[in-house]
Amino acid sequence: MAQPVHPAYQLQDNSPTAARTPSVLLLAGAGAGGLVVLGALALWFHYGSQVFFEMIRTGFAACF
Repeated sequence: MAQPVHPAYQLQDNSPTAARTPSVLLLAGAGAGGLVVLGALALWFHYGSQVFFEMIRTGFAACF
């Protein structure tokens, strides 16, 4: 049976990609958020504000 590791013995990840992982996740999240904003702006310019807000309202109504 496995024994728990005592808190005094901290495990550290010293691999070369360990320090890079948070920044990659941050950049991926920022990129996804940027695509969402870009898509919203594209819909706004293509359909106009009235249709844009109607689509958003209908989408929320379908979810809830």
